[in-house]
Amino acid sequence: MPSFLALLAFLTAAGVQTDHVRIPTSAGVTLDAVLVRPATRSNLPAVVALHGCGGPYASRDGTWAIELAARGHIVLLPDSFGSRGLGSQCRVRQRVISPTRERRDDAIAAALWLAAQPGVPPGGIALVGWSNGGSTVLATARLGDDPPLGLPADLPRGLFSRFVAFYPGCNSTARTMTWKPAAPLLILIGAQDDWTPAEPCRLIAARFPERVSMIAYPDAYHDFDAPDRPIRVLTGLATAAGGQAHVGTNVAARTDALARVPAFLAAGR
Repeated sequence: MPSFLALLAFLTAAGVQTDHVRIPTSAGVTLDAVLVRPATRSNLPAVVALHGCGGPYASRDGTWAIELAARGHIVLLPDSFGSRGLGSQCRVRQRVISPTRERRDDAIAAALWLAAQPGVPPGGIALVGWSNGGSTVLATARLGDDPPLGLPADLPRGLFSRFVAFYPGCNSTARTMTWKPAAPLLILIGAQDDWTPAEPCRLIAARFPERVSMIAYPDAYHDFDAPDRPIRVLTGLATAAGGQAHVGTNVAARTDALARVPAFLAAGR
């Protein structure tokens, strides 16, 4: 919950229209979430934004919510970890919350809730996620009437209009030959990412050239879109090779993403 409260405080201090809401899921969990509304109404898709393994990241996730709201998007940021009494999962090896199960269920529940809110444009919700949340985007984007054992029921048709995955873990999806995306998908990743490598994501994009777009930014690492974060090495990570990975801002990649993502979302309208 502390990271969620930090996100709420960050957005409140920024002066955007912010509400703390609670969303029930099919698993009986109630998600704490922040709802950000734009100053003026538009027909642009509302967005569900999914945090990474550290939980809600105020400066990165919050800045994206502000940027998207400034362009006319309603943005919902649910907290999958704090809502279950959990902190950061980045260094937890035996995780009880999986992108393919609990977080996928959270994403669907959040989108269903958001789609039913007053003022939300019809035509589907956009799902955006970072790292572990990006992996959740891939799991949620899976189209098919026969999800693998352990996954929640299939996507309600038309619920999502667009998917954006920042530096997701693509290994599992690339190995699943029955996976295909339910809507257009944009993957943004650093070419030098040593936490969630780019190559498996390239395989996905090559398999679905008409549905999946991928940008691999040169000289960029994990968290390249976080504002003002010097490059450093994190250690003890549960899912990185050797337990360590570089993270930090790449100004050119971040600038491109801030323009590319809104254009991709608007193209669906």
